[in-house]
Amino acid sequence: MNEPHSPTLRFRRLATQLKKGRESLHLTVSQAGKALGWTSSKISKIETGQTRRITSGDLDKMMDLYEITDPIQRTALHTLAKDAKKRGWWSSYRDIFGDQALPDFEAEAATIRSFEGLVIPGLLQTPAYAEALIQGGRYTSAQDITQRVEARMVRREILTRFNPVHLRVVMDEAGLRRMIGTPQIMTEQLKHLLHMAQMPNIDVQVLPFAAGSHAALVAPFSVLEFSEPSDLPIVHVGTVTGSVFFEQSQDVSRYSATFGDIQGTALSTTQSARFITDVLTSLESDG
Repeated sequence: MNEPHSPTLRFRRLATQLKKGRESLHLTVSQAGKALGWTSSKISKIETGQTRRITSGDLDKMMDLYEITDPIQRTALHTLAKDAKKRGWWSSYRDIFGDQALPDFEAEAATIRSFEGLVIPGLLQTPAYAEALIQGGRYTSAQDITQRVEARMVRREILTRFNPVHLRVVMDEAGLRRMIGTPQIMTEQLKHLLHMAQMPNIDVQVLPFAAGSHAALVAPFSVLEFSEPSDLPIVHVGTVTGSVFFEQSQDVSRYSATFGDIQGTALSTTQSARFITDVLTSLESDG
């Protein structure tokens, strides 16, 4: 995998700087649009990220209007604009990830806090487990299954690259107990889970059935945080039809609080490793 790169985040940084430039001169969106001979809608779409591209000429015009004259800053903004046009590896899997791709944000995430209730989290799945899991859904072609598994495996590289993402997982016991594929596939998957849990950038905690009711008896979700201060955290929720992203601070705060609650309810990482080992031992003895 190449150097972590998120076109979406790069454009958001650019949009944030341009909005700050406009606001520093106390210009409204309408006033800025009128001064540039553009519609206010064009300015608004750039600032909110509804458009993902801006020409070099238009960027220069906006910087001139906002009195952004420092050569270093102007060069940096042009670099962000160019970076925003680059395509990530996930663009080859657009039919899988949709227009707003989770890997786009994962690429530059510093920390991912993820809750999974029914299966092994995607970033910790083996190829065989992922294939069996996908086959268990609606009927699809062998080619489509292969493509989905490939995409999921490439996603995992954020865990082992230089300066890897910090993954904090809380998973329900159901994900360990549910037989996906054959006993051999499950055995390999649990061994892989234990192996990954030993990595310094990965924490795995189990929510046992004995915990009873807990704060995350909802859809699986992930909270993604970034090292760049201007990149605000986002929440990803997987759905049957694709992905939903929440970016409003109040929504992110609620999901963050929920994750904190279930972390406190779950077994510690050491206790979880023992728990997974017990499940693995039981599975192997049954086989």
